[in-house]
Amino acid sequence: MKRSFLIGLGAVALLASGSFATEVPAIANLLPKTAIAQNIQAKRQVQLNLAAAKKIVQQTSDGKQQVSWQNLQGNVTVQPGDVIRYTVTGANNGDRPANNLIVTQPIPQQTAYVLNSSKTINITAIVTYSIDNGKTFVAKPTVKVKLTDGKVETRPAPAEAYTHVRWKFTSAIAAKSKVAAAYQVRVK
Repeated sequence: MKRSFLIGLGAVALLASGSFATEVPAIANLLPKTAIAQNIQAKRQVQLNLAAAKKIVQQTSDGKQQVSWQNLQGNVTVQPGDVIRYTVTGANNGDRPANNLIVTQPIPQQTAYVLNSSKTINITAIVTYSIDNGKTFVAKPTVKVKLTDGKVETRPAPAEAYTHVRWKFTSAIAAKSKVAAAYQVRVK
């Protein structure tokens, strides 16, 4: 029996600016709504937009596979095995650079992170991951596995264990410019 899921494409993005004392949460309930975080003291404003696209693989006439991405909006039905790409775009609408931008995205329930799928566009970022619901973040999550002989071994965390992905942008986001980060998940 095939299962399908109705996924409300919503996600949470956390945002921080260099002069923020703490991180400021901003919620993006997906298209076309946006989330805005603002540093009131410095009048810096970064607007976050979240978009989702479904991976479509088709056979060409010569037998090769062609990959394209179908943009998703609102509530959509997806099947187990479908791959969804989430892209968070940050637009610095302020008149000054935004320093120390951090964007954190949850891995939606009923999906698993696609290992090594995180990337940035137009900027460099340090990417870290959480396997404990966002409490801690590391570049390469690991888990302890008890072997049949009773020994405990540390191994890379499986894709299903990932709960969040975080990008810490290494340079300031220039005034009136945009940056983006993306990651993929597979529907369980």
